[in-house]
Amino acid sequence: PKDYAKALKWYTKAAEQGLAAAQYGLAYMYHNGEGAPKDYAKALRWYTQAAEQGLAGAQYGLAGMYHKGEGVPKDYAKALKWYTKAAEQDHSSAEYTLGFMYRFGQGVPKDYAKAVQWYTEAAVQGHSAAQYNLGYMYNQGEGVPKDYAEAIKWYAKAAEQEALKGEMGEMG
Repeated sequence: PKDYAKALKWYTKAAEQGLAAAQYGLAYMYHNGEGAPKDYAKALRWYTQAAEQGLAGAQYGLAGMYHKGEGVPKDYAKALKWYTKAAEQDHSSAEYTLGFMYRFGQGVPKDYAKAVQWYTEAAVQGHSAAQYNLGYMYNQGEGVPKDYAEAIKWYAKAAEQEALKGEMGEMG
């Protein structure tokens, strides 16, 4: 059983001592309202502290707040900065999101080649939504020459993970 009260107490003590993993845990709790009231200001504070220490998960969480405008004005430039820092540490969801931003021109000029690059980085790590989107780009010839065999390869990898059933909402 989860004891959120204890988790909150100990995460707070460790976070105040500067422990990045605890700062990230605390940020996550406040961001998602898990074991603590949803509080974007506190989530932002703790994500920022952990992100500045180089914790990829916190960088991704902070980027997401800027991307969606959660508790802060929507800021694609800041989102891009933090997604990139996380992606440079092979954070597959950050890589996927960068692919999405470049594919659809969110805060950056539309760039299918960069979208393919980032989707590929995430896809080879097993990120199913990236695999699906990469397959789509090969199927359509977006950023790469049309290649149905390559498209089928990535669609199959995504399907093996039940991506088509479980993550259809994530796949643009």
